[in-house]
Amino acid sequence: MAVVSTGFFDGVHLGHRLVLRTLVGEARRRGEESIVITFWPHPRNVLQNEARSLRLLTSLEEKKALMTALEVDRVEVLPFTKEFASMRAEEYLSLLRERFGASLVVMGYDNRIGSDGRSAKDFEDSEFVILSGAVDGADEMPISSTRIRNELLEGRIEEANAMLGYSYSLYGVVVAGNRMGRTIGFPTANIQLYEPLKLVPGNGVYAVEVEVNGGFFKGMCNIGTRPTVGGSARTIEVHILDFSEDIYGLPLKIRFLRRIRDERKFPSLEALREQLEKDRRICL
Repeated sequence: MAVVSTGFFDGVHLGHRLVLRTLVGEARRRGEESIVITFWPHPRNVLQNEARSLRLLTSLEEKKALMTALEVDRVEVLPFTKEFASMRAEEYLSLLRERFGASLVVMGYDNRIGSDGRSAKDFEDSEFVILSGAVDGADEMPISSTRIRNELLEGRIEEANAMLGYSYSLYGVVVAGNRMGRTIGFPTANIQLYEPLKLVPGNGVYAVEVEVNGGFFKGMCNIGTRPTVGGSARTIEVHILDFSEDIYGLPLKIRFLRRIRDERKFPSLEALREQLEKDRRICL
């Protein structure tokens, strides 16, 4: 038998963590397994044709790792299709009983399931379902993945991190750039994301922590089009402080700590270099 929770859990933010703590606690109290049933791809990408616009806070692998770190026993991923989405709430709860041995389902306060859109509160009197409460942000409004996405798109990293409960990160491979940074003393690693649907924070310069080659380093990351050197394509590039190794082709993770300033066009490379030196001191 198992205690089960179900949902997309994008970001595994503080609200989700309350649900998962309730899940793990109930499973241990009953001597049963704790299982999270999640989906891929995101339901909105399937049902609302938002594949080009909706970006995610966590890749599938990141999400599973975050849940495992919270001591969830097992994470199961169901393919989200239009056929799957047509299942009514009672049918879905029956599937959880029959396929996963669910004896109890833990639902978040705003969780909805089934094609009939049954909310968590519809099951308040059920012995099969228990509800977990909401977690409010600093503004006393409930935390949600949508709110966090909006904060990141506006570059409000500290607000997003506070709702996530950890530092937002991007994970990718180092690819070749135009090497312009080397000419002014600020070589950068250009990043190609492993998950193309991952949300990239708004354009600007950020203080970050960089994980690469088994080490952790301070860094400053620029997201934008590099207008000073005539760029047009949006890039993610990071200057790693006090670091000189060749890391082309290696995986690299960036954890965002704070937004320093807007990206802007400087009148010369020398003016850009002077600003980058100021940015560097802030990051240090």
